[in-house]
Amino acid sequence: WYGLMYLIAFGVTWLLFKRESRRLGAPWTEDEAANFFIWGIVGILVGGRLAGTLIYEPTNYYWIKPWYIFWPFDESGAFVGFQGMSYHGGFIGLIVASVIWCKIHKWNWFDWADLIAVSVPLGYTFGRLGNFINGELWGKVSTVPWAMVFPNAERFSAKEQWVQEIARKVGIRIVSMNDMVNLPRHPSQLYEALLEGIVLWLILWFFVRPRRSFRGQGVAVYSLGYGIARFFVEYFREPDSGLGYILALGDPDAPTALFASPFNFSMGQILSFIMIVGALIFLFYAKKHFKIKPGEPIFIDASRVGKVDNSARVKSQGNTDGTSGGNNARSTKYDASSARKLRKKIKSGGER
Repeated sequence: WYGLMYLIAFGVTWLLFKRESRRLGAPWTEDEAANFFIWGIVGILVGGRLAGTLIYEPTNYYWIKPWYIFWPFDESGAFVGFQGMSYHGGFIGLIVASVIWCKIHKWNWFDWADLIAVSVPLGYTFGRLGNFINGELWGKVSTVPWAMVFPNAERFSAKEQWVQEIARKVGIRIVSMNDMVNLPRHPSQLYEALLEGIVLWLILWFFVRPRRSFRGQGVAVYSLGYGIARFFVEYFREPDSGLGYILALGDPDAPTALFASPFNFSMGQILSFIMIVGALIFLFYAKKHFKIKPGEPIFIDASRVGKVDNSARVKSQGNTDGTSGGNNARSTKYDASSARKLRKKIKSGGER
């Protein structure tokens, strides 16, 4: 299910990206966009796998035997697939891969990244739904009415006083003190799908996207929004097995399956905090240095910005309605049209 949801996530993101590119009259071709996406997907998978194995694996197995990171078989030869992916690793992998691609093809990275940023969260929603369907990455033990029992979740000894109390509250009958009890938990995967996916997408798509005033705005707001949402939801999600709390400033001896203190921080929260700080720094820097000035094209082709944009402006100034400059929307369409034609000529050897 998780693999299928990954495919749906990539598909949804691709469709939204194409729709927004068309609406804005982006100057790149569909082949270029598809090539960019392939690089991005590879970056996500490689980065997510590296972080998932090297950071979240408590036994250091992959540090000792790194060749198994991208090998889908265990030491006995049995097929195990690629178990263990990290969102934060995938995020960094996407940035690295997309920056390299834009550098090679001489595009402004922020133009591509901003479109990806407003498209990704809705696709990401399906990834978390995949976690939920698989019954993995469950939340902490809870007595809320919507708490759920996950079949593969850790069971607790009925000898523990807190286990007896929660079992009594939710109506689970303990027959023997030797029982191992599976208690209901927060469906934290659904919390993440809602906050990091749907809510963040609504904010980006309907509020940030139409008001883009500087390059990098979508990336900054997405990174900040995701970091905040993930940091919050981690309070309801059980820390990764074997890692526990990375920084326990509250009650360090409390069971990790219970919410004991807002000052106990998981690996996900540490990485999300770093993400929040980085997003804030980038937000203020980009707002100051990467403003889109009035009359400036929405998109920049870094290798031919003078040829494409200047010729497009000349066309927009001489439009058929007799106005002196036309409106910004018309100018943007001319920019995009001229850019597409020029790039096709260059690819066919017609212009250098």
